[in-house]
Amino acid sequence: MNDSPQYPHIVVHPPALDGSRRVTSGDAVLGVASHLDDVVEILRLADLDRIEVEESDLIEWQGGGPDDWPGLSEEHGRRHEE
Repeated sequence: MNDSPQYPHIVVHPPALDGSRRVTSGDAVLGVASHLDDVVEILRLADLDRIEVEESDLIEWQGGGPDDWPGLSEEHGRRHEE
C-alpha cells in the first residue's frame, strides 16, 4: 500500500495576450497568475503549498517555464519594489 500523499496534476498554461497564465488542476481553474509568486500563492490557497513550484514534476509548464512571464514581469517587479 502506498502511503505517500496524492497530488493532482497542475498545469500552468501558455501566456495570454496580457502575459497572464491560467493555473489548472484537471478541469478546475485554480487561478490566474501574472508571476511565479502568484503560482505559489494559488497553490497555497488550494492547500498544495508543499509542491516545489519551479522543480516539481507535478507541474506542467506549457508555453514556457517558471521564468517566462512576457509583458507582466517588469510591472510585477515594479509593484514589489514600491
